[in-house]
Amino acid sequence: MYLSSSRAADASAGVARHRPAFPRGAVAGNVVALGLVSMVTDVSSEMVTAVLPLYLVAGLGMSPLAFGLLDGVYQGVTALVRLAGSYAADRTRRRKLVAATGYALSAVCKLGLLAVTTPWAVGAVLAADRTGKGLRSAPRDALISLSTTPEQQGRAFGVHRTLDTAGALLGPLAAFAVLWAARDGYDAVFQVSFCCAAFGVLLLALYVREPRPDAAERRARAPRPDALRVLRTLAGTPGLPRLSLAAVLLGATTISDAFLYLVLQERRHLDAQWFPLLPVGTAAAFLLLALPVGRLADRAGPLRVFLAGHGALLAAYLLLLTPVGTQLPSTFALFVLLGVFYAATDGVLMAAAAPLLPPDLRASGLALVQTGQAVGRFAAAVLFGAAWTATGPVTALAAAAGCLAAAVALGALLLGRKASP
Repeated sequence: MYLSSSRAADASAGVARHRPAFPRGAVAGNVVALGLVSMVTDVSSEMVTAVLPLYLVAGLGMSPLAFGLLDGVYQGVTALVRLAGSYAADRTRRRKLVAATGYALSAVCKLGLLAVTTPWAVGAVLAADRTGKGLRSAPRDALISLSTTPEQQGRAFGVHRTLDTAGALLGPLAAFAVLWAARDGYDAVFQVSFCCAAFGVLLLALYVREPRPDAAERRARAPRPDALRVLRTLAGTPGLPRLSLAAVLLGATTISDAFLYLVLQERRHLDAQWFPLLPVGTAAAFLLLALPVGRLADRAGPLRVFLAGHGALLAAYLLLLTPVGTQLPSTFALFVLLGVFYAATDGVLMAAAAPLLPPDLRASGLALVQTGQAVGRFAAAVLFGAAWTATGPVTALAAAAGCLAAAVALGALLLGRKASP
């Protein structure tokens, strides 16, 4: 929607566009390498995430409100650190190093989970883990974007998210297998998770490269950005403030998967040993849809796809509220709708934001959008946990569905008529 105006602004300002040197229609090797790193890391992360809600709520006795606060902190820490990580990446122009630091910190935190036994000690370790995620996310997405032509951003992020989601699919399966076979259960999950995370750091060090600008870009390169210039430039970037505001608005009505799985588990009375498998259905749908939806975003426009993805999330809320929502076929439909939501929002939001941004501020701009979304989800987690504690899961979910419907309508108005689903 704003691509042509962004290019014109760049040209008038003398900012060179990054032109990756790979054949048209191909995906850069850097994108594939980063996808493999994310895949291995997601196996590690999702092993922990798959068992965590039940471990904290059923095993350690956390209330839904306390879990909502913890889940909100989980989102909020990522948001705050993401800004610092993106600024460091743009300031030093060493995006790979900043991303590697984040991956390494998250790996160490998997060992930290072996040493803590109380809910809030677990929360502190998870906050450190999210610090690592916050450091790595924007530099990683900037590396993907800078390794890709503007016309193929959706496809590149789709390829990355496909590989990333393969890890999200394998992680819960690995956790289920470990819990099934190991006598000490959760400790074994954390140990295997650490090994996977460490392997991801090794892959990043060996195979990911910092994109090299061509001679014209080196001559046109702006001075290293300071914080005030970054803020002024991003605030004046056409389309970026509205996109960030829409991300906040829609994020504030997005309930985390953990809560949705807890609602489903309570309503269907699932045995605890099957709980780690619930994310597998969503991950499988995401895996199959990430690349096709990324291509669709390149053709139809990422903003349309982004808003339509939240429409799929609204349908998932409504399905879970119906009496048939707890039956087996409807459960599979729920997983498909959640997969559609992630495929149409995760990488697509980055594909919408990336062409608006000059290369030297790519990490900072992407982090700004991601942070807005994360702040919204922080609020959603806390409010939904409080509503569940006060009124029960069904009433809380119905209220969330109403808020999401209003947010989608407002988001369509905010982003313009052409962006409406």
